Amino acid sequence: MRIALPDQSGRSKTYELLARPLPTENFSRSFNRRVFSAAHVVADPFADTNPGSAAAVDWDATLAFRRHLHDLGLGIAEAMDTAQRGMGLDWKGALELVQRTKSELPDALVYSGAGTDHLNPKDVRTLDDVDRAYASQLEAIQGTGSDVILMASRALAATAKSSKDYVAAYGKALALCDRPVILHWLGDMFDPALAGYWGGGDFEAAMQTCLEIISANQSKVDGIKISLLDKEKEIQMRRLLPDGVKMYTGDDFNYPELIAGDEVGYSHALLGIFDPLAGAAAFAMSQLAAGDKDSFHRTLDPTVPLARTIFRSPTQYYKTGVVFLAWLNGFQDHFVMLNGHQAMRPLTYFSEVFRLADQCGVLRDPELAVHRFNQLLAVYGANGNA
Repeated sequence: MRIALPDQSGRSKTYELLARPLPTENFSRSFNRRVFSAAHVVADPFADTNPGSAAAVDWDATLAFRRHLHDLGLGIAEAMDTAQRGMGLDWKGALELVQRTKSELPDALVYSGAGTDHLNPKDVRTLDDVDRAYASQLEAIQGTGSDVILMASRALAATAKSSKDYVAAYGKALALCDRPVILHWLGDMFDPALAGYWGGGDFEAAMQTCLEIISANQSKVDGIKISLLDKEKEIQMRRLLPDGVKMYTGDDFNYPELIAGDEVGYSHALLGIFDPLAGAAAFAMSQLAAGDKDSFHRTLDPTVPLARTIFRSPTQYYKTGVVFLAWLNGFQDHFVMLNGHQAMRPLTYFSEVFRLADQCGVLRDPELAVHRFNQLLAVYGANGNA
């Protein structure tokens, strides 16, 4: 099976597919790590919307994908940045997404994002505004029956004057939580508005503030996800967490090593890349749970080049690659995203994502993937026939 993939000059090179999909059916769904996929949403391609309009979501396809994740044994990290939270999906849409997911899958492992994104950071004057915003979203998310991921706040980043302001704000928010939550440290490569989060000028100072918050509120914290794309920083912080507090890797560059762990400990997983890699991730986690670490690495290590390409700089547009693969793999009928984000990556990016997805066995139906990518190539004036 072949396809002609264009390069930056517009010249095409024939690519011979391996066409060896990983298994997605006959393996155990019992894992020895907590594993979440941060799931994307499927846009309604027929909605009369413009960039900046309220999100128009295809709820049937969006919920069908969540059933797929649950069937694989994965937890669902709902209404996070992978769902274009703050980049097409507003708070009203996020809450509806959580409500629908909990109604559709009442027994699934679902943690959902609660933050302050209904505020415009430019309009926030005091920390009291931030406190009220967190309280409002926490009440709403917990009211759905979902557990909580306490998201980083652009409004807090814009308002806080020191690390003490973060300690105070998180203390108040955590006091309102009914059950232990997952904190989320989202790096500025994912959201530039979060630069300087925790009030520290460098990683060490920021980490100490975060650890102070966790230690002061330990009964309220299940764990923390850090999304800094730096394995050494994650390992360093993982070793400093209080007993019983989990580290959830958010490192979409180094996840196999961090999940496998070392002689001191390991990370659980809450990853955007486990949306397009859901089947591979579940299969690998079953191997790890069976004590076969070598097979775990043989399954998951080859996916890293694909993940690094999907999440390449500017990293916040990684969702485009996630949804592209969802379309190629038949989880939706179109390649349209909220706010027109399907246009946020160049054609050569899609060619490389396609090639690497085939190389690591992530294309579930290679013939369908070739057919659909040929459709996209035609839109760009390219001919994928080889």
